[in-house]
Amino acid sequence: MDSKPKYQRYQRQLLINEFGPAAQEKLLKSSVLVIGAGGLGCPALQYLAAAGVGRIGIADGDVVELSNLQRQILYNESDIGKNKATCAAEKIKALNSSIEVEVFAFHLTNQNITKVIIDFDLVIDGSDNFATRYLVNDCCVVHGLPLVYGAVLRFEGQVGVFNVPDKKTKTVTDYRDLFPEPPQPNAFASCNEVGVLGVIPGIIGVMQATEAIKIITGIGQPLTNKIITYNALHNSFYDTEITPSLKKLIFLTSDEIESFDYAFFCSAHYKVSELSPEEFETLRTKENVVVIDIREKHELPKVNQFQHLNITIAELYNAFPKEILQEEIVLFCNTGARSTAMARNLKQRHPELNLHSLAGGIWAWKKQFKLFDE
Repeated sequence: MDSKPKYQRYQRQLLINEFGPAAQEKLLKSSVLVIGAGGLGCPALQYLAAAGVGRIGIADGDVVELSNLQRQILYNESDIGKNKATCAAEKIKALNSSIEVEVFAFHLTNQNITKVIIDFDLVIDGSDNFATRYLVNDCCVVHGLPLVYGAVLRFEGQVGVFNVPDKKTKTVTDYRDLFPEPPQPNAFASCNEVGVLGVIPGIIGVMQATEAIKIITGIGQPLTNKIITYNALHNSFYDTEITPSLKKLIFLTSDEIESFDYAFFCSAHYKVSELSPEEFETLRTKENVVVIDIREKHELPKVNQFQHLNITIAELYNAFPKEILQEEIVLFCNTGARSTAMARNLKQRHPELNLHSLAGGIWAWKKQFKLFDE
């Protein structure tokens, strides 16, 4: 430690044999982005700041409301109407003036998240909707960032760690392994609809901060490949193991994330057929099958092994070619993520379409048939 005041501030955790000065230095040199300064974000921010995380980012575009104060304990009545990220930053700077705090006083979208997230070592997700959770997860996976997940409802809360290899098995899972597809809109209620006991976000937010500290310092066993659920009514904890899913969408680049419609993906009722590379290979040789590459013109790999149309996502959003409405159609992109989302969108607008998406995208097809050397 480089000064007596620092030593005094963190003295109680420096006394722990398994922690000590080395772990404290790791915290001081680390950076954590907290997405959402609400029920989960408030306690997580307080304990990260108190523990000495050197740089903390806060992303939230909402303002403080009276109904927040029952659980978002960083704020008081005089803060009503203020932006949460800005207000939370002031509070934790008052708690620990030696740390750096960066404010992102806006909602994260697939157009701005990459610029925000890449400058941090770890992300805590305190968001309250599926679209943001998938977006944050995908960006963390693409950029190799550990993600600490949390969610609360009524008397329960859950926490888990994604994108961190298990120390023993080396297995890595993410949010899409937990939910390969978003639940139907009517399957999960929200806190706005059914409420949450005020202390529950506090418990889960503190657990998220704990996992972040463990990952940064290397102490203990993070909650990799499992979700822990806490029930306050029964004072019980139970684990849910997570295993890699073969059905999940996989993103390889930030460009794919930017062009993916998360809001539609998480609200769609329409299911579409997803073809394996082998099924696609059998189908594409038939008559009256139209194959459409929905990628941007500059994207690789190029496809010259079969005939297809090049119609970008933007073009399909604007207008679907009427001349192929009656044909059997297969969409493909690089990994299958965009083509599946686009297929759902088209099925919503044109339920009569006989439509498929190439699962795994053109990368999976080329890998299956060993075509990358051509």
